[in-house]
Formats: sequence, structure tokens, C-alpha cells
Amino acid sequence: MDATRPVSLEKIYFGGDYCPDQWDDATIEEDMRLFKKAHINLVTLPVFSWAKLEPEEGRYDFGWLDKIMDKLAANGIGVNLATPTVAQPAWMSRKYPEVLPVDIAGRKRTHGMRVFFCYNSPKYLERARAIASAMAKRYASHPALKLWHVANEYGTYCYCPICRGKFIAWLKDRYGSIEKLNERWYTSFWGRTVFDWEEINLPDETNDDYRFNPTVQLDYMRFVTDSTAACFRNEYDAIREFSDKPIQTNMSGYIKKLDQFVMASRMDIVGWDNYPWPTHEMSFVAMKHDIMRGLKGGQSFLLAEQSPNQQNWQPYNVLKRPGEVRRLSWQAIAHGADSCLFFQMRQSRAGQEKFHGAVISHSGRDDTRVFRETARLGDELERLSPHVVGKRTRAQAAIVFDWNNWWALENSSGPNRDIDYLDGVHSYYKAFYERHIPVDFISENADLSCYKLVVMPYTYMFRPGLKEKTAAFVKGGGTLLAGALSGLVDENDHVLGEFPAGLRQVLGLRIEETDALKKDCFNGILMDGREFPCRLVCDIIIPETAETLGSFTKEFYAGSPAVTVNGFGQGKAYYIGSVPGTALVTAVLDRIGLAPVLPADDGLEVTRREDVGEETLFLINHGNVPLRAVLDNEYTDPLAGHKVSGEVEVAPNDVKVFIRRKQHDV
Repeated sequence: MDATRPVSLEKIYFGGDYCPDQWDDATIEEDMRLFKKAHINLVTLPVFSWAKLEPEEGRYDFGWLDKIMDKLAANGIGVNLATPTVAQPAWMSRKYPEVLPVDIAGRKRTHGMRVFFCYNSPKYLERARAIASAMAKRYASHPALKLWHVANEYGTYCYCPICRGKFIAWLKDRYGSIEKLNERWYTSFWGRTVFDWEEINLPDETNDDYRFNPTVQLDYMRFVTDSTAACFRNEYDAIREFSDKPIQTNMSGYIKKLDQFVMASRMDIVGWDNYPWPTHEMSFVAMKHDIMRGLKGGQSFLLAEQSPNQQNWQPYNVLKRPGEVRRLSWQAIAHGADSCLFFQMRQSRAGQEKFHGAVISHSGRDDTRVFRETARLGDELERLSPHVVGKRTRAQAAIVFDWNNWWALENSSGPNRDIDYLDGVHSYYKAFYERHIPVDFISENADLSCYKLVVMPYTYMFRPGLKEKTAAFVKGGGTLLAGALSGLVDENDHVLGEFPAGLRQVLGLRIEETDALKKDCFNGILMDGREFPCRLVCDIIIPETAETLGSFTKEFYAGSPAVTVNGFGQGKAYYIGSVPGTALVTAVLDRIGLAPVLPADDGLEVTRREDVGEETLFLINHGNVPLRAVLDNEYTDPLAGHKVSGEVEVAPNDVKVFIRRKQHDV
């Protein structure tokens, strides 16, 4: 299977992480009954069982896993078979201490934590590939096998001697010569010039000079991503020798550490773990789902983990309220997930996550609130699976999202230490969410021509080709919406010239200075007779061919341009010279005039997935009052079994799913 080829799943996979090596035979037998009652059709295992599968080097014990695989198959339950390489056995750490990571403070870590290995360690890679190969050879033809799951939540940064040597080799390959490296790292600043590759150190806390050189830090983050992707592919390739089933890993909800576009390019299907905090807005959760959908060009993804009740690692682990898991699950499906998987299936009796929520609680009962809600959700997903799997979202707008920009902008020593890339992107995304306008997340390498509107919030770094691609898009009739701190530096974090160098001609302006505001301070922007709050940075804009739409209301630059529009070729380019609130972005969107999925009340989440023959509409009410939408056609409510049209009401904390066959296929 080619990792760039779309994966088509047979159904919505429903279930999650299962740890049968913690339980006796009677408990496992009872679990089979409970799984079927809850409509569970897939479990993920044995994620953390390396020590049990390989109790000593080269000696495997698969007997217990054979038994559980056979039992699951006999009960009609599929397996997302995990290589257990997230947690190496103690014998490995003791026998080969080089597999243990060194942290940013320069401390050699000891055995015990998960994801606590050096992703460049030859011995770790050797043993990980060996067990992945042994598992693939043994289970490739097993009737329970549906997917492969490699390791778990990659993201460890290592600063050991092995990584230093690999980093130097990576730099040699990237730059070719020490002279070119000095040029790209701008080592003449602060006398950092190196004359030999062995003079290069890692950007850790023992070397603050390197740690605070933004180009070195940026290159190290790129290197860690490439090393982690290679670590994943080490097992991927071993599995692929024997099995043609889709292979993936689950990325942590904290997605900053690794460039997930790079990681996703090595996978068959994207998987991620959704653990929203109680303070997260539903638009923020939806945004992360849409980012996941964008990692492989709009393909469906796996919701690989969520909690069926409370988490256990937040400061205050509040219960999921009645109906909340159902809404969160349908939200993931609505935004492109083809699975709904939980951590975990049965609550552990001890250990770090013994109080983490589970489908089956410590009581083992099937009449708990969580189990009843899970069973209801499983029934709905089973019934609606044929109307969801493989369908895609069609969007006329796209947001450019880029990990290199994220890293470089937040690593920068100016202009404002409170810049938060993800939060800034959310300010723009939320306007689309509230206007019920679908939006794709795309990389800088994506084709822009299929969109009417492209948004570039915080596109701080303009790498080769982006300037020309953006200009061609607008000149050809597209609309661009760019945000502050865009078009400032190249791929090595070197200033390109007078700001915004990558966008000056398209935007028709130059930026003379940028003011910084403290986190709790705000300026205002007056536009269309309204004053909108803005924060963190304020650009002093000198229009050249641009027209001023809004002006700052405070500070010595009060009255100067803050929002502009410029005609460029057949298209238009808008610019917001600050970090806006959602209301201001919405006002600009209203000028551009994209159509919503449906007319609907504020607060109702409205999304659509479709293929050539059918469309599926999702209406989710996360609030406490009834909300309404106006349907554009006659639909079927497959859960209620009747037709619906015109105005429909969604009760508080409820979800409605409607389907419609497209006319030309009837």
C-alpha cells in the first residue's frame, strides 16, 4: 500500500484501547459480552505490552496474544494491532542504556516513562523493527486484523550524543558545506562561526547560545520531526513486508512538537487523540479535527482516542456531562473522522491512569450512565456508518497552516512573547465556524487554485515559491486574507527585507513599524461604524495601492490603517494588521461573501460530508437552548425514520444527522 493512496475503511470503527493482559479469563469473557452489547467493533491492543511479548532479547511470547486475537475474531470484533514499541522493556534500558533519552537540561533519563527512548538509537530501532516484523509475520492473515497502530503519541525530544551525531549528518545533507551552514545560520552574529562540523552542539539548556539562536532551534525541530518520521517508517516498512492493512500511529492532542504534515506523509491514514480541556471552545475542538483532515489533503482520519468520561491528568478532571461524549464523537465524525475510539475500554485497577474514564468502569456493570451512553452511540454509528464512511468535506475556503511558521514565530525574540500561533489561527477559524462556512487546512505546498478564499494568518515565514504562488492565485481572481506578522522571513528565519516582503505587492502596502501590546491590553479598530478589539501587535501600515477599510483607535497611530484591501489582477487581497478578535474577521468575511452550508442560528454547529451520490448533514447543538436551521432540500432522518424539510429544530445538547440522495443518482 502506498502511503499517499487514500484509505477506505469498511465501516465506522467504534471501540478503543484494550489491555487484556491486565485481566483474567473470566473478566475477558465478560468483556466480550459487554463489547457486543455496546456495539464495539474494534479494539486497539497491545500498546504497552513489549515486556510481556519479549521478556528477554529475541525470545517472544505470543501465546496470550494469540488467544485474545482468536477470541476477538470469534466474537466479530476487529483489532487495530499495535506494535508495543512506545514502552521498551526494562531489560533493554538496562542492557543498552544508549536507548534512553537525554533531556533538554542534559540529564540522562532512567527507565520507566512511556515514549522514553531515543528515536535515533540504533539498538532501539533494531529491536523495534524486529518485534514489528515478528508481529506482522504472525498476524498478517489473522481474521481479526483490520489496522496497524505503530507505537503511541510520538513527541520526545532527545539531546544525547547519538542525536548530536545524527544532527550533524542531517546538517551536512541539508547544507553541503560548513561555509553554507555558517551563511544559513547567520553565525557572524554574536561570533558563532564554526570551522568544523564537530564544533556543532545541540540547542539544549547546557548551551544557551545555541538554544536561543532561532535558526539552530528551528533546524533542530525539523531534524526531530525527520528522525521521528524515520523511526515510524522503520516499523512501517517491517510491517509492510507481510501485511497490506493500513498503518498509522496516533498523534497527541498537543500537536506542536512534530511537523504533522511530514508525519502524515509517512502514514496510510491519520490518527489523533482528542482530549479537550473544559475551557476549550467547541470551535477550537472543531478546528483541530479540520487540521487532522487537512494533513492528507482532505482524507478521512481516525479519532484514535478520547475519554468516554473524565480524564485523569488535568488539574480538575470534571465529568463529561450527559450527552457530551455523544456530541464530541459526532463532532469528530462530522469533521472527517471515520472512527470513534476511546481510551480505554475497561478501567485499570492501578497505575497512573486508574481514574481515567472507560467504557466499562471499575464496577464492571452495564447499567452505568457512561455504558448506556456508549451503547446508544454505538448503535447510532452502526446504523449510520454506510452514510458516513469515505465521504469528504467540500470547502471554498482554506487556511494555510504550517509547523515551521508555528515554531519560528514562537521561538522569535520579538515582537511579543505572548504570540500563540494556534490561538491566533483559531481567531480566524472561529469566524468560519460561526458562519457555518466549511474550511480546509492546507500546507504551503498545496494547490490554491481550487479555492475562492485563502487565509494566511501568521504566515511569518515565506519559503521559496510561496510568494509567486500567492501572487498567481490573487492575480487569477482569488481572494487572499492575510494577518499580521506575515511575509517577514525566509526558511532560515532571515529577514526578507521591507515588510511584508513576501506579500508587499499583492497587499499593496508596506509596514513601517510594529507595536507590541501586553497580554491584557487592547487596541481598537474602527470599521463599518463599529469598533472591534485587537491585541498583541499593531502594524503601522503605509498604503501604496491598498484602500483603508478600518483604522486603529488608540495610541499615537490612532487613525492610521489597520484593515486594508487591494485589487491585484482579477482578485483582491485583504490585510488585518493586528491579532483580531473573531468579530472583526467575521466582518471581513461578510464582505467577501462565501455561502454557508445552511442558514442556521448562532451556536449551532453545521457541517456536511458528501460523495458523488449522497450527502450527510450534521447539526450539533452544544448549548442549553433549542437552535434552528433551514434545510435547503428534503432530507431523511435515518434515526427517526422520516423525511424532513424546511426549518428544523435541534434540542439542547442534541445531534441531528440527515441524509439526502443527490438528484442525478436517483
